[in-house]
Amino acid sequence: MKIAVINSGSSSLKFKLFDMSTNEVLKSILIERIGEENSTIKTHHDALESMEIDFTTLDAIGHRVVHGGESLTSSVIINDEVIKIIKDLIPLAPLHNRANLEGVVVARLKAPNTPQIAVFDTAFHSSMPKEAYLYALPYEMYEKHNIRRYGFHGTSHSFITKAAAKELNKSVQEVNLITLHLGNGASVCAIKNGKSVDTSMGFTPLEGLMMGSRSGDIDPAIVLYLQRELGLSVEEVDATLNKKSGLIGVCGDNDVRNIIKSGDEKAKLALDMMIRRIQKYIGAYLTLLPSVDAIAFSGGIGENSSYVRERVLDVAIFKEIKVLVIKTNEELEIANECVKVLKNK
Repeated sequence: MKIAVINSGSSSLKFKLFDMSTNEVLKSILIERIGEENSTIKTHHDALESMEIDFTTLDAIGHRVVHGGESLTSSVIINDEVIKIIKDLIPLAPLHNRANLEGVVVARLKAPNTPQIAVFDTAFHSSMPKEAYLYALPYEMYEKHNIRRYGFHGTSHSFITKAAAKELNKSVQEVNLITLHLGNGASVCAIKNGKSVDTSMGFTPLEGLMMGSRSGDIDPAIVLYLQRELGLSVEEVDATLNKKSGLIGVCGDNDVRNIIKSGDEKAKLALDMMIRRIQKYIGAYLTLLPSVDAIAFSGGIGENSSYVRERVLDVAIFKEIKVLVIKTNEELEIANECVKVLKNK
């Protein structure tokens, strides 16, 4: 069985082709700068054309879709109704869902009879209890406007959970974990009996940990202050919190490798802030779980920075818990989800 995985971004397209009998990657392509000045690739259609792949010969095409909302809580075969729901969710993930749909629409044109399957970042966290995903806002804001915590990086946390269970020689349903996806975007997840019961990202991927350019948790009154006292527009506040904050906001760099090497005082401060926030979330999640089989690190920083791992784990109570380092594979997780959907069909 051959399955392609497409991760369509606003100006990029990542493609991997798997032979599911062996999980072998037959082809891996990354196309960037789509639609940018001087780029020969003007559209996502151009990007797929340039791959010279006969999509009609594939068993399925899996698409990463960031936001599935409350109605799309598991991977599904894409039809017109699913496309409408994804489109309706664009206000909750304006950059991601719009770009994800571009890939879906173009791939359907290229291979109209090949099953197209949507795999959602939010789906893994749909098991969170209501007390975990609701905000303490007027309840009608949830009922009428779907304002709640959704969580993201779900395909990564799902992959980490399965890989950790295998390494611990337990079934997925038996494991209790704290999983950390640490990269330029970062999140922590509390896993109870193989399911997400809490996660650091919320209504958007902005909530939670201090990230490469995202602020993570802040006092919401800061947003009001920035608008009222500094005269920032909604767009300026959004750009400040998502693109100019986090590590880059504190020390001017979002590459942890450079920050660690730097002797600069602000670089040290940025690292201290990031690590403290991770430690706080791990500590909080310890209270939500009956026991913890392992703390599992993943993502570019989690997998590759022993410095960050050692700093994070330098807490007495953490030293009693098994530590795993797992190379996440979101594309393979998406491909496996496609296989599951096809079998259920």
